This record gives sequence, C-alpha cells and structure tokens, in this order.
Amino acid sequence: MSTITLAQYLNQGVTAGHFDQALARLLQGMADESQDISENIHRGALAGVLGSAGSENVQGETQKKLDIIANDAILAAMEKTGVVAASASEELDDCSVYAGAEERPYLILFDPLDGSSNIDVNVSIGTIFSVLNNPRTGPVTNQTFLQPGTSQVAAGYVVYGPQTTLVLTTGHGVDGFTLDRAAGEYVQTSVNIQIPADTKEFAINMSNVRHWYAPVKRYIDECLAGKTGPRGKDFNMRWIASMVADVHRVLCRGGTFMYPQDQREPGKPGKLRLMYEANPISFIVEQAGGKSYAGAQRILDIQPTDLHQRCSVLLGSANEITIVHGYHLDNSKD
Repeated sequence: MSTITLAQYLNQGVTAGHFDQALARLLQGMADESQDISENIHRGALAGVLGSAGSENVQGETQKKLDIIANDAILAAMEKTGVVAASASEELDDCSVYAGAEERPYLILFDPLDGSSNIDVNVSIGTIFSVLNNPRTGPVTNQTFLQPGTSQVAAGYVVYGPQTTLVLTTGHGVDGFTLDRAAGEYVQTSVNIQIPADTKEFAINMSNVRHWYAPVKRYIDECLAGKTGPRGKDFNMRWIASMVADVHRVLCRGGTFMYPQDQREPGKPGKLRLMYEANPISFIVEQAGGKSYAGAQRILDIQPTDLHQRCSVLLGSANEITIVHGYHLDNSKD
C-alpha cells in the first residue's frame, strides 16, 4: 500500500502529464476545505452546527445548518485557488462567478453535503465534486456548465464517517486517501480501486417498490427470489440514504446502487442531480471498472439542458448493472 500524501500524489500526476498544476491546486484546495468540514461534522453538537437552518434550497429541500456552512466554505476555497472560474452548487439557484473568470481554466460543481438528512443522527454523509474545463469563449454563465459527463477532467467525493476518506479520479483510475488528523493531511490508502464485476448486494429504497417501472421491479424481484429464483443466488440489501456512503461501499466490495425514475412523477426523469451527483459518481464508477446508466442510457452521455437537471441512477458491479440495463433496453423496444 502506498503511503504518499495527497500533495505528493498530485505532484506525481503533474510530472507524469496526467493533469496540470492548476488542476492539482484545485484538488488540493478541495481536499483542504474538506478537512474543515470534517472537523465541523466531527464536533457536531459541540460546535453548534446541527439542526435545520430554517430555509430551503433551489430543490425545495429544507437546508441543514451544515449544508450552508459547507456550501459557503467550498465557494470561498475554490475562489481562493485562483484557477476556478466559477462554482455551481446544489444549494444555489445559479452559478457563482469569480473575478477574472475569463482567464481561469476550470469550473467546479459540487454537492456540499450529500445525505444531509443523516447529519443529526450521526450517520455517514459526504461531499461530491465534478471538475470541467472552462472553454473561455466568453462570459461564464449557467450555460457554460452544461457539458456532458464525458467532458469531466476530474471528479471525487469525501466520506465523513468513522474515517474521513477522499476518493479521486482524473481519468487515470481511482485512488483513495484517508485523512490523518494528527498530521493534518490525506495519505493514500487505496491504489487503482476496482469494483468486483459480480456481487450479491444491492442498495435501493424498498419503500418505493409500488412506484417502480417494470425493468427495476423485475430485477429486484429476481434478487429477492434468491437461490430458488432465476439468478440462482441469495442477495443482501443495504440502504444508508446517502449516495456517497452507499457508493463507497460498492467501490470497496462490489454491489449495485439504484435510485430509479418511478411512477409518482412521470414527468421527472429521476430524483438525483445529474451535474452534482450522477455525473461525478458515474465517472468514478466507470474508472473503477463498474457501469452506470440512467435506465437505457449511459449517464455520462447525457447532454445536460439545466444546471439542476435530475436523472435516474443505476450503477455498480458491471455484470449486475448489465442485466438491469438490458431489462431497460427490452422495455424500450416493447
């Protein structure tokens, strides 16, 4: 196992030509800020940061105090790097454009605290981020961010759990880092993470079973049938209600994570946000050998039309996701 620090890892990436010094500065800035967020979460009630903020975000969701604290801190940290032209956050209606944006090379989108409904009950939550090139063809607006997931130059997430863990890809595989609180820096603890192609675990909110469309219901019914069913093996279900935490388990030991479109609101393509959650997580999953679809379509191929666009999410171990993806293809033909 490697014992290099994140700073050393980023320097090696620049030397190898995987990315430039500006991107290294951005990623280090995000990692540094995540340490402050981790400390706030670690102190919790002692720091007076738990509970509702008494406001709603652009999604109509009640914001927690830590949602706002983390959001504002990341916005400030990204401006300070000097290389981020603008930031877009799940918590804000529009992007935040920084001075000198036309000359800054990168854009960043982030979900400051994924799974924030878990904050007050001491369950793992996380931060997700996605990095894009700034095309530098004019003023930066919301429209500038509307690039497909295949255009991402880096993506990552931080899990605030028993350990604080950073998972990162720049398109050259997926590596993991654990925060050494005593040293105040991240140390590499996972190299070239690979998701097992086969699994006996799935993660989905079973309370929505009556609302699912046929392909998802067919797949889950087969999993629940166990050894006596068509799959010929028993499955376990896991559900944390934090995408970061559920996906991190998939990366560590395999599995599937599904938050599908359902029949409650047929006009909505799903619940999770394409730009802040689905794209960065899908980039990581595919770099780790897994697969990721929004029903019949690959998530990373979706052309965004709105900064807060939603989508269906089916991702994880390649062989299992291939099966449920195939059911969606069959359904679309019918």
